Amino acid sequence: MTDLRSQLRRVRSEFWPKAKNLLRSLPFAEDLLAAYYCAMDEETPSSVRLTLLGALAYFITPIDLIPDFVPFVGFTDDASVIAAAIAAVSLNIRDRHREAARRAMADAETAAERA
Repeated sequence: MTDLRSQLRRVRSEFWPKAKNLLRSLPFAEDLLAAYYCAMDEETPSSVRLTLLGALAYFITPIDLIPDFVPFVGFTDDASVIAAAIAAVSLNIRDRHREAARRAMADAETAAERA
């Protein structure tokens, strides 16, 4: 349980700053956000939350297998990790998580248009 709490704290504090800068350019942004909302949902089973938190922690970690700044391939390892985690727990990602992801994407678009 301690690992779950520490992963939750880390992902909560570091996820949005990185995600907000990248949402418009990531082809897997909606899945990434749905995974985030599922991981934050207290109704999601702990094992599922840990799986998703591990993938999200990999996304926010500055040291990757392929550095994120490498053109065209920088996020392929992140996308692969997120896709594998989502595939493993897909039955637990609910419509409410996907709807929250779509709202967050729309909010990000609106904020970008205002800037």
